[in-house]
Amino acid sequence: MTLNNTRINHKSSRKKRQKKRIFYFLVLPLLLILLAGGTYAGFLFTKAANVMNASNQELERGDTSAKRIQKIDPKSDNFSVLIMGVDDSEKRQQGSATRTDALILATFNRDSKSVKMVSIPRDSYVYIPVEGKNDKITHAHAFGGVDGTIETVEELFDIPVDYYVKLNFDAFIDVVEALDGITVDVPVTFSEQDSKDRKDAIHLEKGLQELNGEEALALARTRKIDNDIERGKRQQLVLKAIIDKAISAGSITKYGDVMEALGDNITTNFKFGEILSLYDYAGTGLNIESIALDGHDQYIGRTYYYQLDEQSVSMLTTTLKGHLGLTPATTATTSESQLQAASDNE
Repeated sequence: MTLNNTRINHKSSRKKRQKKRIFYFLVLPLLLILLAGGTYAGFLFTKAANVMNASNQELERGDTSAKRIQKIDPKSDNFSVLIMGVDDSEKRQQGSATRTDALILATFNRDSKSVKMVSIPRDSYVYIPVEGKNDKITHAHAFGGVDGTIETVEELFDIPVDYYVKLNFDAFIDVVEALDGITVDVPVTFSEQDSKDRKDAIHLEKGLQELNGEEALALARTRKIDNDIERGKRQQLVLKAIIDKAISAGSITKYGDVMEALGDNITTNFKFGEILSLYDYAGTGLNIESIALDGHDQYIGRTYYYQLDEQSVSMLTTTLKGHLGLTPATTATTSESQLQAASDNE
């Protein structure tokens, strides 16, 4: 058997074994939208405060990290947010062993009122401090929870992660349902399992159509038809559809239901007052730039990884540091500990 055939067989086997998971990317733009609708009715303001207070969970490390000694104020400073989508739901009940299926790092620049967002593929082969070795980035949460994941992302890009938002499968479905569905031009015909892991329970045809929560989840999570790069493009389609629906005049009355959907299924270290500071970003029309990370498939032994391109990581690090207003004295480099860990795993 040739090396190429072995690789194909490995990849096919991997796809059959792996659970299909969602890319959770919606919460930050949606939170911005919730605060951009003009004057809040009294009950909406109270509901938003209650949701944020109930969802608040501080980091074990406290307010600062090794990358930023002094706590920032989002009302006056540039800051960053890590959005974590976990492969968990009421049915799965995986608890602390849950892995992240989606990671989106967003940086906010106060002067330009702009947001830069980068998606980190779940199988990215990176150094995970809590493990002390290189591994898939999705494992950082299983070993170290939210703090372990944040520390890994800070190590990767050499920038501070100031805030996080973590949500699960149920949040995605409930938000789309709270909006009474979304309109998406589905780019490809496919079948996918639903949130209860029932095989091929969702089937969508190519073309413009209305999607409910389960259908939107299926479009965002499917990757057996191609790869994570194409899946990212489909997720952007779903994200835009959610934003378009949420900012439509007819959706204002649904904000209460949307907040309840988020409140039941998210945790964050944002406080309500800090969330209010995002109003200025929403008021400028959501100036969001999506940035892609380059890389390629790689097998170490019989295990599949996504090997990030070092130059792409370095360039992105410089971009994010500049957007945060940090001194770009260094770019992302591979530390001695990372090199040793990679050598030990090969």
